Amino acid sequence: MSVNVVTLGENTAGTGRVLGEWGLSILVETDDIRVLLDTCAGETVLHNASVLGVDLSTVDRIVLSHGHYDHTGGLRGVLTQTGAVEVIGHPDIWGAKYAVIRDRKRYNGIPFVRDELESWGASFTLSRDPVWITDDIVTTGEIPMVTDYEQIDSRLYVRVDGELVPDSFADDAALIIKTGEGLVVILGCAHRGMVNTLYHARDITGEERIHTVVGGTHLISATEERIARTVDAVRDLGVQRLGVSHCTGLPAASILARELGEAFFFNNAGSRITVP
Repeated sequence: MSVNVVTLGENTAGTGRVLGEWGLSILVETDDIRVLLDTCAGETVLHNASVLGVDLSTVDRIVLSHGHYDHTGGLRGVLTQTGAVEVIGHPDIWGAKYAVIRDRKRYNGIPFVRDELESWGASFTLSRDPVWITDDIVTTGEIPMVTDYEQIDSRLYVRVDGELVPDSFADDAALIIKTGEGLVVILGCAHRGMVNTLYHARDITGEERIHTVVGGTHLISATEERIARTVDAVRDLGVQRLGVSHCTGLPAASILARELGEAFFFNNAGSRITVP
């Protein structure tokens, strides 16, 4: 099965008239189905889809990797193009999420109410478990935290019973595609750790080989030790290609590029890759 991956939205623009925007949106195309992971923060997905010749009306499913605005803010605009469509996510995507940075509190959650999105055609499937979209495409569901070096960003919170508490990101998810070459894993932000996500992807699918990983790795504030151990794990897992985006951060990306060589690439808005 051939898989095409088109990045419709990301912090940086790769080419031509494509626009960059803080966030992420990645389209996965196979012979049978088109699945959109996330919708970036605003209107860039609509613009970039037009520039890249992507017809959003043909999207069959939308998967939300978690409930932050920079992955969901473009959802209403996308729904104007898709019409009625299933939107898959975790129940906690609707949590009241915040970032607290230097004592300043900022709302980070989905910038819409559910009723509004449903009025535009969204039909939400909310599950804590993996959701099999086809025999070869599945969401991760909740990702166990098994490594001892991947931690959740301590600046991110969720409001529970009127109080801000650290966000455990039970809703953090990725999209997994089984191919003849191994797994393709599409990350949103990997708040629960890229390596944890890859271990979980192998457990769900029973496939040990990981061919391609693209998306946000949330190494933007990682220590050098965590980055070094992440590099070791990526090598041990045999990842053939790693394309980083969004919340990876330039310092971490630079180390990954140096250590992984030709296996590394920047996955910008406008990037297109195919497996095999």
